[in-house]
Parts: sequence; structure tokens; C-alpha cells
Amino acid sequence: MNTTTLTFGDSGWFSRRSPFDWLFAALIVAGAGYAFSRYGAAMDVYETAILTGAVPALIALGWFWGSLRVLALGVGSASLLAIALYSRTSDGFGADLAAGDKVFWLKYFLSSQSAILWASVLFFMSTFFYVVGLFARAGSGSGGDNTAQRLGSFMAWAAVSMALIGTMVRWYESHQIGPDIGHIPVSNLYEVFVLFCWLTTLFYLYYEQHYRTKALGAFVMLVVSAGVGFLLWYTLARDAHEIQPLVPALQSWWMKLHVPANFIGYGTFSLSAMVSLAFLLKTASGRQLWTGLVGLPLLLVALPVAAFWAFGAAEAAPAMAKALRMVLPTVGFFALAVATRRYINPRTPEATVMDDVMYKAIAVGFAFFTIATILGAFWAAEAWGGYWSWDPKETWALIVWLNYAAWLHMRLMKGLRGSVAAWWALAGLLVTSFAFLGVNMFLSGLHSYGEL
Repeated sequence: MNTTTLTFGDSGWFSRRSPFDWLFAALIVAGAGYAFSRYGAAMDVYETAILTGAVPALIALGWFWGSLRVLALGVGSASLLAIALYSRTSDGFGADLAAGDKVFWLKYFLSSQSAILWASVLFFMSTFFYVVGLFARAGSGSGGDNTAQRLGSFMAWAAVSMALIGTMVRWYESHQIGPDIGHIPVSNLYEVFVLFCWLTTLFYLYYEQHYRTKALGAFVMLVVSAGVGFLLWYTLARDAHEIQPLVPALQSWWMKLHVPANFIGYGTFSLSAMVSLAFLLKTASGRQLWTGLVGLPLLLVALPVAAFWAFGAAEAAPAMAKALRMVLPTVGFFALAVATRRYINPRTPEATVMDDVMYKAIAVGFAFFTIATILGAFWAAEAWGGYWSWDPKETWALIVWLNYAAWLHMRLMKGLRGSVAAWWALAGLLVTSFAFLGVNMFLSGLHSYGEL
């Protein structure tokens, strides 16, 4: 008589935790306790709930992905060092922010602006090495990664670390300027572009480790570098790095939840689009690619035209000129990628791997974008008295949501795969970019505090 033995796993999930896992958890709990003891009196019930919920969430993420433990502890240590250096002198209200121009480590590394500038340089360097690695000979590392690609990955991690340190220190600096000035740094285009850059890179680094290939970094980090380029231009053009008081509509705890969730969506949608480009270069015919070279720029111009038709614009001609200026670099980049694909394709992963990354990135982004949209409706009700007002930003956020809802529906219900899915995801980057930035450039409305 045959018998079957059922086993229910070697051991429990908690019993598989290493000593470093428990040390990490203890340090996170201790850090939260310190924050409560020092700043608890200034927190309202919502901020207390957010910090309380962040503790198990960060521990779980660190246990799920070990690299996050090192990142979190490193960023936390550097941020506390910066706070300690600031706190050595006082200006009567709090820490003396003038120390940022006097103390060596603050001036050159740990003040928010210094850290973010270092992150910008490292993002560019990471992109450069990833691109060089894409054309270089395959190495002996896992997945055939070469030295340039490993350098690109290392610099991407360093860039994320410096961007996070800059964000945490900027948060502290804002609270030292004056009463009611302090806020989480996700309130303007400068701050959210920093958020976009490190979030997109961090999601990519997870997929890089999970699939054991660094070849896609050359694609994903290009969109991050584009974000860094805008960030630097915006800083020079508007002195955007200066910390400003929040406008009334942003003085809400909803911002702490809505904006990060929104940018997880923007970041993962952008990641999926760049992976879809690598997929198309590997699988699509030359005719399809050159047709896309014409079609995508036309879509880029069509988006502001549709916006003008729907909402009107007092100065349509100047806005259209902006759109047309954006077409040339888009066409140039796409043409270069198509022309060099015979050198690129041998280095990129199998099409099935890229298809899987594309799907998972969109699935994660859609979940968080849905949460962000719901939270945004509650925020709108608090700030403006209604859950939905068909403001241009709201309308284009809905268009983005419907676009990816349809993509996922076709994927799960109809088995959407291959070039059609990839073209759709690539076009989705243009729709997402318009919702993220184009609305600020071309239109105005209740979200005009973010206008360019």
C-alpha cells in the first residue's frame, strides 16, 4: 500500500530569522522609541499612527529584502550624525542651520543640498557605467555582468543612499527654520523629483537582484538621469532647493501618505516602460520599431493638444512650442536605440524575463496608484470640500489609472503578451509623464501650486 507523507515546512517564518534580522528589528524599534520620546509632543494622532505603522512595515521590508537593512541602517546613522552636527550650536529656536556652511561634514556631504547634489552626480555616473557595460564584453559575474555594470550598480546604491540622507536631513532642517515650517519633503517639484529618482532606482535594484542581471540598468537609469537633469535645471531656474512654508492646501497629514504612494506608481510605471523598450529592441521587427519612432512623438504632441481641447488654454501656442521642443530629444534617443540594437540585444535578458519585470512593475505601481488616488480624494474633500472636481491633475491621474487598469485587465483576462503589451507600456510612459509634469507645464487648476 502506498503512503504519502505531508510536510508543512522546515520551520516557522520567525524561527528562520538570523541574528542580524533581530538586531535590525531592535534598532528600528529603538529608533522609533527615540523619535516618540523627543518629538511625540509635537505629533498629532495621525502622525503618531503613521510612525507606529512604519515600524513593522520597515522591519518586514528589511526581512523580505536583506539589502534594505543595510540601506536603512546606513541612512539612519548618517542622518543622526548630521542632526548631531547641526545641534552642536543653537540659534535660539533650534539647531543653527548656518553650521551647514561651516562644519566640514555638513558643508560637503551631509547637509540636505550637499547630499542631494552628491546623489545627482552618482545617478549620472551610475547611468554612464550601466550604458558602458551594455556595450562591453560580458564578464564573469552572475548573469554575465561585467565590471562596468557592477560599478553602475554600486553607484546606484550609493545614489539612493545619498538621496535618502538628503531627504531625511531636509526634513529635519525644515523644522529648524521656524514654527509651523517643518514638513515631510514631498511638497514641491524639487522634493518629489528627488523622491521619484531614488524610488525608481530602488525598485530597479530589487528587480536587478531578483533576476540576477544588471543589463536593464542602462535603460531604467536613463529615465532616472532625465529626472535628475530636470531637478538640476529646476534648482538653477527657480532656486527650488530653498525650503518654503507649505501653502494651505498642503498643510495636511494626507500629504504624507498620498504623495509617496503616488510616486511609487510613477516610478514603477517609468521602470516598466524602459524595460518594455529593451523588450521591443530584442523582439520587434525593424519596421515596427521605425513606425514607433514616428508614432510615439506624435502621441507626445497629441497629449497637450487633447489637454487644450478638454480644458482650454490662454496661451496655447507657447505651450505647443514646449511640446515640440520635447519631441526632438525623444526621437533622437529612440533612433539611437534602434540603430544600435544589434550591439545591445546580446546583453539584455531573455524576453520572458523582461516581460515578467514589466508586468510586476505595472502591477505594483497600479496598486499604489489606486491607493494614492483614493487618498487624494479624501484629501481633496478636506482641502476643497469635494472628493472630485475634474481638475486637470485629477483628470489626467484618472486617465493614467484607466490606462494601466486596461493593460492589467488585458494581461490577466486575455493573456496580453509580447510587442502589443510592450508598446502599450512604452506609450504609457508618455501618458504618465504628462500627468506628472505636463499638466504643470501646460495647464492650471486647483493644483497650480505645482505649476512650472
